[in-house]
Parts: sequence; structure tokens; C-alpha cells
Amino acid sequence: MKFTKKHLSYLLGISFAAASFTACTKLDEKVYSDLNKQTFYNNKLEVMQVALRPFTHMQAWLAPTGNSAFYYHAELSADQQAWPQKGRHGYDSGDHFRQHYHTWTANESRLRGAWELMWSGVGYVNSALADISALDVARVGMTEDEKADILAQLHVLRAYHYLRIMDLWGNVPIVTDVALPLNPPTKPRAEVFAFIQKELEDFVPKLPLTLNQTAGEVKNNIGQVSRASGYAMLSELYLNAEKWIGKPMWDQCIAASDQIITGKAGGNGGTPALSPDINSLFSNTNDRNLESLFQFQFSRKAGFSFDWGGFFMGYDNIKDVLKVGYGGWNAFVVIPSAFDAFAENDLRKKDWFLFGPQYKYGTKTPILGTEEFSGKPFSYVNSIRRESEGDFTSVGGMSKGEENSGARFNKYKSGTLDDNNYQENDYIIYRLTEIYFNKAEALMRKNGGRATAEAVELINASRKRAFKADDWAKAQYTAATLNLDELLAERGREFIFEGKRRTDLIRFDKFVKATWWDHPATGDVNKELFAIPAQQIAINPNLVQNPGY
Repeated sequence: MKFTKKHLSYLLGISFAAASFTACTKLDEKVYSDLNKQTFYNNKLEVMQVALRPFTHMQAWLAPTGNSAFYYHAELSADQQAWPQKGRHGYDSGDHFRQHYHTWTANESRLRGAWELMWSGVGYVNSALADISALDVARVGMTEDEKADILAQLHVLRAYHYLRIMDLWGNVPIVTDVALPLNPPTKPRAEVFAFIQKELEDFVPKLPLTLNQTAGEVKNNIGQVSRASGYAMLSELYLNAEKWIGKPMWDQCIAASDQIITGKAGGNGGTPALSPDINSLFSNTNDRNLESLFQFQFSRKAGFSFDWGGFFMGYDNIKDVLKVGYGGWNAFVVIPSAFDAFAENDLRKKDWFLFGPQYKYGTKTPILGTEEFSGKPFSYVNSIRRESEGDFTSVGGMSKGEENSGARFNKYKSGTLDDNNYQENDYIIYRLTEIYFNKAEALMRKNGGRATAEAVELINASRKRAFKADDWAKAQYTAATLNLDELLAERGREFIFEGKRRTDLIRFDKFVKATWWDHPATGDVNKELFAIPAQQIAINPNLVQNPGY
């Protein structure tokens, strides 16, 4: 079945309505079962509505759209983004301070919200698997092959949920049946890893190709999980295996990465290829970009925009800078040391951030401040300190921010209000560049941390887009200049704002041992995992708290 964003909008509307109904109404279990299996499943479209529900739910916990779930914890605990207090705004009971300084506890409300959202997603997948597995396909006008295709996608999607849950918490239950067992026990991370690995290895080869290489037919897989996205999950799983379970799996990482790089696993409407520049992948026409391997299909026209404004936009005065209709909470800022990590001639530093004096769109009319710099020309600065009070030299700190502190996000661009594709951006979960980096790292780690010629070629392939031709001779890597520390630094530059940084720092043994800006190294290895929320342990006595909490 082919889908467009218009079709997906219809499916989303139905699935969200159904979710609201079941969430707000207490139904007898037998009636609920009858409702779903005997009344609801009447045709192929209704089956797809249920199959897509877990995928649509992912935006609530994965994308940076305002929920303090995976993205919030993956980025604000790392060395690139922070949510400092800015005068009278943003203290929020110290939540963001504890993320930044690694002093969180088991009683964090945002952590509890992340747990609940992510596990709800697992529940949606388990429910869909149970119902569709038992479905009489002839009655709903489907074939057994179509049913097997949907089930394979759901198995892989569940594995992805567990991959992200394991990333944050490590030791967690493994639940594959709806509401059974009632109080599932905690399993060691190695057992969770093995479950994810088996699900992916069993079902990824069964996933659909978005490119039918035999017939040359491009398939539109909007809202579905493709083989390329499954191999991207395996590439990430294997890359982190040494850290997560103490077993290096570099060869497996390379093999999974090659499935994508060679095009054997298909891609987003064609054989995967790097975007020719640093901006097109994040534009408002990125739904068919060949670099993308797995993405969430947002669409303003279809009624579900990728609304990054809350976390990333400044106050409403910034609307005029970009000529957009959305403002924000003036929340996330770039940590000064992260902004300094970009060379001045790096095009990513110019294009992916808002920095310096801000003007009304298309003019040289200054935007004016509204807080510390009220009525004065407004300029973003690479510091987080009280410059309005004369402090131009201190390192600053999380409690010292002002309305203009820190460079700001400008990686995804919605276009202006009069753009026909305004806010049509999809959110990219995996892209080909990440697979290049994964393979390069695996090659280097197999080689004692030293760069091979292939590793250098892989990293230079993406880095080259970030420099003008005249600058490239000095900017390109060689086997002598690309070491593991530099690979981590370049990975940070390339994937800034993409929700990857905490995972990378942990794998490179920097998360609790490194210092950045005003964040001192804690040395507390227990902080490489988050606490199981105390409320969840109170509800389920079979949960075991992670060490150190």
C-alpha cells in the first residue's frame, strides 16, 4: 500500500482519536477485545491504522517537539546543549541544572515522563503485534505476505523502542505481551541487548526495500520501517556493543553499515547518497532526500508539524528574524565550548546556528531585546553570563544566563510564512552520514584507534560539504590527523542537535570523565545510566534500581 503525507494525515487522525477514546474511557476487557478484533478490523486500511499507531506515538518521545523525553535527556546531559536560567526565566525547579551537572535523582518528573512515554510506545507495538498476528487476512482483504511484512516492521520498531530505552536505563524489563506479566522483573542489560539483537537480526532482512532493485520501482514507504532503517539500527547496536555489554562487535557493525552503503538495503526512494550540501537534508522539502534512512513524517499541511520552536526558539521577537509564525521558550542554548569547536571557515557554523546581531528578515533593521536588553539591538553571544551587569570575563554558569546567551539552533529551516512548503520538514532519525561515521569508527577501533585510508575517506566524504573549495586542502583529514578524539569532535560537529551526543560521549568514555564549560567531570560511572523512576519502582516491586541511586 502506498502512502502520501495526505494519507498519513488521515491515518494519524484516526489513530489519535482512537487513542484518546481508550485513554479516557474505562472499558470492560472483553468488550475492548471485541471492539478491536471483531468490530474495528474490517479492511486493510484499518489494519494499517493500528500498525502505524506506535510509529506516530514515537514523535512524542523521540523528536525535540516539547516533551522532555529521550531527546531532552540525551542532549542536556551532554556537552553541546544546555537550558540555563535566563534572568527570571528557566529555573524550573532546577531540573535543567541537574541534567547539566549530572546530579539528577530517581525523583525527576521529566525522567518519569520519558519512562511513561517510551514504555507506552512498547505497549502500542505489543498490542498491534498481538492483534495482527491473530488476524484472518482473508476477511480484511489482505494477503499473508502483506501481513508478514507488517509484522516484521512492528518487530523491528519494538526493537528500536528497546534500543532507546536500554540506552537510557540499561537494565529494564522485557515485555512482549500486553499487560503480562503484571509486574515484569528487571533484566540485565546484556539480556536486553540480546533480545534487541535477535529481533533485529531475525526481522530486518524481511523488511521491505524502498527501492525495488530488480524492477527499478521506487516504493513510497511513508510511515513504515524499511530495510535500510533496520540495518541502521543494527549498525548502532553493534557500534555500542563493547560499551553496553563488554563485547566488541566491530565486524558486525561494518557488515551492517555496508548493507546500507552499498545500496543492498535500499533507501529513501532510491540508493542512499549523501546530500550535496549541508542544508538540503534539513530543509522543508526533505521528505524524499536520499541521505535519509529513517525519519518521522511531519507535515503542517497534514496537521502535524515538526514544531521545534518550544525548545529551540527564543522569545517572540525572533519570529521577525526568520519570518515565521512560531516562537519559543528561549530554552536550549549552545554551550560555549561546543560552539568554539567549529572552525570559523566551517560552513556549519554559519548555517546551522543563529549567532551575532539579529535583524528583521530581509532587512538591516535590528531586532530589539525584551528582557535584559529591552529596547536595545539584540545579538546572540557565545557566553552564558551576566553581560548586562558588566560581566564580560567570567566563565559564567547555568544560573547566569540572559535572553541572548549562547548561539542558537538553526539546523532545520521551516521556510518563511509565504513558502508553499512552510514547516513541511521531516525529522531525521538515521541518515547515511551516520553510517559512514559508524563504519569509520569500527575500522579505527579494529586498528588500535588509528585511522585507515578507508576511514579517512568516509569522514572526508561528509566533511567536505562543510568547507569551500579554497579551504578544503587544509580542512580535510589525513591518516595522521584523524584520531579517535578528533573523530568524536567531528561527530559532535556533524550531528549537533540530532539527539546523539550523550550516547557518543559514553562510548568514547568521556561522559563522566570530561569537563566542558562549567560542567566538572564527576567520575561517577553510575551516571552513565539514568535512575529508574522511583514512582515506577513503588508501583512494580520487581523493578531493581540502577546502581548509585
